[in-house]
Amino acid sequence: MTDARGVFGMVRRHAGDSASAWALGSFGAVAEFLRDPDERAHVRLDADVVEAATDRGAMRLTPHPLLDAVAFERPLSQGRSWSQSIALCLPRDACAMHRRATLTELGPDREAVRPQDREAILFDLGLGALQVDACIRTSDVELIAVLRAAEGASVFDPVRSPMGAILRHGPNRVFCGLIGRIEVFQPIPPPDGVSPEGPHTHLLPKMLRTGRTHAATEPIPAGMVPVVHLGPSHPTKTMLGKPRPFDHQAYAAFQALLAAYGDPAHQAVKHDILAAIADGVGPDDRREGNRRESETRPARAAARVALAQAAALHGETPALDAWRAAMGRDEPADNPDEQSQHG
Repeated sequence: MTDARGVFGMVRRHAGDSASAWALGSFGAVAEFLRDPDERAHVRLDADVVEAATDRGAMRLTPHPLLDAVAFERPLSQGRSWSQSIALCLPRDACAMHRRATLTELGPDREAVRPQDREAILFDLGLGALQVDACIRTSDVELIAVLRAAEGASVFDPVRSPMGAILRHGPNRVFCGLIGRIEVFQPIPPPDGVSPEGPHTHLLPKMLRTGRTHAATEPIPAGMVPVVHLGPSHPTKTMLGKPRPFDHQAYAAFQALLAAYGDPAHQAVKHDILAAIADGVGPDDRREGNRRESETRPARAAARVALAQAAALHGETPALDAWRAAMGRDEPADNPDEQSQHG
């Protein structure tokens, strides 16, 4: 178990960095908050609360005595790139929210990050997710009437669902967990549209129906549940996924986080392969005792991350080509059903 106070100190440092992105929610229901470097923002960084608010969204996070962190990387684009994330977790038996199963009015949102939103009415969508209450907030009289008429129904009810009115009016989305909330003020895109840049939400019924709390590829320890994901600055791409020149400082910063909060065994696999490629050594030339990259699925993922990082660090080399050839046969495609969690 990681020291909870130290974990929140790490959270506080990243909350002040506009290059960090955040996601709060469950598998199939996620709110994301990010801000541009030059975007006007209110930022509060106290010992017992961190906040950031812009005209597009807001975030608040608070400490918890059982807060833990899990840092990890995953291969992307058939092993040509990678994601990086820190899952802020709570024990499964200490992370549950209200798990309402139907649309429920909660009254004025007194806990809103911005004072001007605290008289607006909050409605729980009733998704029943374990670690998040997914809500909407509005002062629109017409929408409030529609929502009150539908109270007690499922938002997926083909007859009584108010989803059409929600999409038309575009209320604030407010996702709450035991360690904080993310609020999204931007419009809701149409069903055939794309999420706007900046703060946005994902609501994916197919994933929600699985009852899972997170993607199966995330190395979350048994008995723990991720409530918030932090995506620190990525060394090869922006928060919007656009390529940028390799940033050695960002790379080193996340490697330090992996050393503090990651799985040592997976890191050993990655570092062995990175060292071999840097020395010009192919997979057939290593000592048998170091050949750990194919033992488990997480270890294979760590090995593929090593290949992507070797290309970014050293460029294309014969040793890297040899490693790709050796590992390419069992490399799976990226899973299109998994939610993006930054990086």
